[in-house]
Amino acid sequence: MSRFYRLLHQVEGPLFLHVNIRWNREALNWLFYMLSLLGGATFSLAFSLAAGLVAPDPWSTAGWQALAAVALSHLPVAAAKRSAPRLRPYQVFERVNTGRRPLKDPSFPSGHTTAAFAMLTPWMAAEPLLIPLLLPLGIGVALSRVYFGLHYPSDTVAGAMLGSATALLVATWIH
Repeated sequence: MSRFYRLLHQVEGPLFLHVNIRWNREALNWLFYMLSLLGGATFSLAFSLAAGLVAPDPWSTAGWQALAAVALSHLPVAAAKRSAPRLRPYQVFERVNTGRRPLKDPSFPSGHTTAAFAMLTPWMAAEPLLIPLLLPLGIGVALSRVYFGLHYPSDTVAGAMLGSATALLVATWIH
């Protein structure tokens, strides 16, 4: 797998450095910090649970689907991080901007991006008119992880696919 990661590093390294270094602006720090929180386990699980408990249908169903998808999607995330560990970009590149407390576990796939897409996909499925609002939020979470030096773009793409696929699978069980 390290040969594959070396190839990815060569291909996506310049894109990572462009987002991480060239985009680095004080005004973006707060925005990407807030977006990163959106993809965190605490927010995604709490928001989904609250929606499942108190929202009317179809939002209650979307909340339960999101809760199950966020929880279930982290099983393959944990398995991938153990079976195919990848150093985080800030551990590989010399001049990388990071947030306050950079994570030390493996980079692939992005758990925050997985959680964001697992949480947002049921809402987009319940009301497609929300896609223009929610899809940019999910993409923003993914960009925040690159912006803070924690993930390569491919880590976030894999997380988005994993979170979305898990949500769509959960929707076949919870409806």
